[in-house]
Amino acid sequence: MPRAGLDAAAVTEAGAVLADEIGFAELSMSLVAERLGVKTPSLYKHVDGLADLARRICVLAVTELGEAVRDATQGRARRDALEGAAQALRGYVKQHPGRYAATVGVRPTGPDDPLAAALERALIPLSAVLLGYRLDPADEVHAVRMLRSMLHGFAALEISDGFQLRTDVNSSFTWMLDFIDQGLRAAAGNAGHGHEVPAPGPTAVIDNRPAG
Repeated sequence: MPRAGLDAAAVTEAGAVLADEIGFAELSMSLVAERLGVKTPSLYKHVDGLADLARRICVLAVTELGEAVRDATQGRARRDALEGAAQALRGYVKQHPGRYAATVGVRPTGPDDPLAAALERALIPLSAVLLGYRLDPADEVHAVRMLRSMLHGFAALEISDGFQLRTDVNSSFTWMLDFIDQGLRAAAGNAGHGHEVPAPGPTAVIDNRPAG
């Protein structure tokens, strides 16, 4: 029996759940329609097609991930905040691999794109983690790129069974966080040369703005 009250949000949520179950690359409009108990053409009343649905799932995932990192870092600083952010991201990728895959390589099309606002909100708590290290403002973008790259790479390898050696994966994750923490402390020390470094603004390290 068709579901009552179908709208764009319900279609997006169904697509996200399905992507987590079968993989983002396998997602199709027909499968989403089947999950919702409607005919495929009915979905086009709410989304413009698979590309639009994928982008909506991306916005949903970025929003959820940002909220998870925010909640995990509140009231924490430096190594403690770093671990909170890292574990939140790792946990989200493991729990929602399909919708996280929807976020990879996607850029906002302009300042009015909902993805732009979602990315900015998501990166604020990550910026706050780096804020605690008092980095030279010139190094902020480098630092957030490094942090995102290392956390993304670890999580992506983990969910794809990329770690085959017997060494405990959790121990490797902790070792990586210690390495990042020590590197950030060293970078802050070298940059400040014993002087106070001005604190960066909360959105100083946003790195997904559209070109132009």
